[in-house]
Amino acid sequence: MGQKRIKGRHAGKLLMLFSAFLSATGQLFWKWGLHQWGYMGVGFVCYGLGALLMIKAFSQEKLSVAYPIMCASYVFAFMYGYFLLDEMITMNKIAAVLLLGIGVTLTSVER
Repeated sequence: MGQKRIKGRHAGKLLMLFSAFLSATGQLFWKWGLHQWGYMGVGFVCYGLGALLMIKAFSQEKLSVAYPIMCASYVFAFMYGYFLLDEMITMNKIAAVLLLGIGVTLTSVER
């Protein structure tokens, strides 16, 4: 018995993706925390957990494969901006997110 481990070929990639989600979520809470201090603490917890997951991901995956997946945080921030902060979606932003997605996919897929 002991700690459960995430295993498998894509474990490091999944950890990095979740790290990107937590990092973007932490930053969202920091933005909200500018006006309500309670959110600031939640932001630090999310961001800290994201950092720990990133370290774990690096232990399971090549740096050149895992690190580009952190760009997924831009996608999460894009969605947070639109759905939670009433930010406008422009064609430039859509193109940028699509290019990031293509770049991450090309960088993290190995054969």
